[in-house]
Amino acid sequence: MPKPSVRAVLLACAPDQRGLVAKLSHFIYTHGGNIVDADQHTDHEAGIFATRLEWELDGFLLPRETIRDRFAPVGDALRMQWSIHFTDERPRLAIWVSKQEHCLIDLLGRQRSGDIRGSIDLVISNHQTLQPIAEQFQVAFHHFPIDTASKHSQEEKELQLLRAHNIELVVLAKYMQILSPDFFKSGMQVINIHHSFLPAFPGAQPYHRAFTRGVKIIGATAHYVTQDLDEGPIIDQDVSRVSHRDSVEDMVRKGKDLEKIVLARAVYLHLERRVLIYGNKTIVFD
Repeated sequence: MPKPSVRAVLLACAPDQRGLVAKLSHFIYTHGGNIVDADQHTDHEAGIFATRLEWELDGFLLPRETIRDRFAPVGDALRMQWSIHFTDERPRLAIWVSKQEHCLIDLLGRQRSGDIRGSIDLVISNHQTLQPIAEQFQVAFHHFPIDTASKHSQEEKELQLLRAHNIELVVLAKYMQILSPDFFKSGMQVINIHHSFLPAFPGAQPYHRAFTRGVKIIGATAHYVTQDLDEGPIIDQDVSRVSHRDSVEDMVRKGKDLEKIVLARAVYLHLERRVLIYGNKTIVFD
């Protein structure tokens, strides 16, 4: 089977204006590019145009290391927020966990089967419970016990480790700690899985509160992490029906299945460069 050709991916949003699509297409066309995938969306209320363009590098006249610099004047002229990526890149990930293993096992299994276009290089935890699972998948495990007194210093050590391994994305796969405001100064992108259909039941014990409220649907939400707890831009969500017959334990069991699927989808979409953040929203080109 022939190896797929490498492609460039442009993710961009800008104030909506005439000629945006033509100008972007013209940049690719004039340098010999062949667009193989294109998607776009206009948020008329916000006046924002967003697009994802993917084109082949075979026959493209610009060396890939110069594409971003050559595109920059186009983006500046359009007042555009943009990024360019390449489909042969394998971003490095760190998975952060506490004691629950279901999301960790699922992500490691998907990487082993080739379903994730990324490299899970580290598993970091505030407990040692899941170390055997990381070792089973031959991924380095690092234990950073955390309490109130040590939180700041331990997070600084964790950041040093992330930088040393050139980690691009942190995935909180049931990491039962709240990151401190100082962590976000690093600029590290972080995806979290929350065990409810946000904005319902943010914070701790959402299944218990959902049971008390008598809900008929439970959900899971994958979102980018910000300093505001469970308020970051949402990437993916899903739900499952429950009834008066379901106990809290039943809800937790059903919820774990949702959590695995929703988190895996969010990580996949992020690594495929199909998620564009603007404001506190995302556009998902799926």
